[in-house]
Amino acid sequence: MKIALLAPSRSIHTQKWALFYQSQGIEVKVYTFKDHYSDANAKLVPTEILPKVLPGKASYLAAAPALKKMLNDWKPDILHSHFVSSYGLLGAMVNYKKYFVSVWGKDIFVFPKKGKLNKMLIEFTLSKATAICSTSHVMAKETNLYTNRPVEVTPFGVDIEQFYPSDELAETDEKVIVGTVKALEDKYGIADLVRGFALFHKEFPNSELIITGDGPQRAEYEQIAKDLGIDEVTTFTGRVPNTEVPNVIRKMSIFAVPSTEDSESFGVAAVEAMACGVPVVVSNVGGLPEVVVQDVTGIVTDKNSPDQLAAAFKKLARNSDLRAAMGKAGVEHVKEHYSWIDNAHYMLSLYKKY
Repeated sequence: MKIALLAPSRSIHTQKWALFYQSQGIEVKVYTFKDHYSDANAKLVPTEILPKVLPGKASYLAAAPALKKMLNDWKPDILHSHFVSSYGLLGAMVNYKKYFVSVWGKDIFVFPKKGKLNKMLIEFTLSKATAICSTSHVMAKETNLYTNRPVEVTPFGVDIEQFYPSDELAETDEKVIVGTVKALEDKYGIADLVRGFALFHKEFPNSELIITGDGPQRAEYEQIAKDLGIDEVTTFTGRVPNTEVPNVIRKMSIFAVPSTEDSESFGVAAVEAMACGVPVVVSNVGGLPEVVVQDVTGIVTDKNSPDQLAAAFKKLARNSDLRAAMGKAGVEHVKEHYSWIDNAHYMLSLYKKY
């Protein structure tokens, strides 16, 4: 089998899919624009650069003839685009015989609501697909606003060989470490997390906040922590290599994902934390309530609610047995539903099904 992935080369998700296909003896190529290209990833997976001659969405339309020629030369069995509003549109333009498209978040929750033309482009792209995939049920439901065809739910699981619980003994000094691993921007609720932790810290002074990741609003969040008087117990680590993320998560007592937008379509970070045996506190947006079992593997709060975050942190901080029980339940939940290998093999079964 030969699979062509039409997606950003620099995306960790693109690379993860491509390397999985290669591990299964499948030939794979990534087709991407130069501004989405990763030299490091291209050394591991064959990558073709598409010409970009026009600005904005027009660049995807203009690249169709070049992509069509590349596909005719290589003749893959399947063309699979990721992001329905961009690479998905390009894939639809070439009218390939077996064409899969995956929706990811803003491309389906936000883009088609910005105008009639955007909606028409989404409907056109979905109409051209042999099969449509979504990482969550809530996003599949959103996708069905623009097509009456079935949408396959293909969760983007985690590698449980990398994300697993610590075998060290639980903390003995009862220091509670709250943390997250996300990009530092408002849609991930980082300001809410800092404010919620500040409220929590008043009652639990033997606590710390660890925020791993980077982004355009880092300085703003650091200033909020300073203004609230928690800068000495708050650590902004910056971005860490993906291979180090499990070790970062395993240091935490509570993992928080207080996102504010429905474009948080799946909640990979929450699933990674559960796989590491860490109870999670998430907001009720997008796919987060779908992956977290309320009061079993974690706690779901309203979005934009530092007060509810603080209350959830307090509930978990007061009861180490509850944290342990939720952590254990989270590990089993991920093994049963969100193992990367199982989810990836399911995608292969869909390629054969269609």
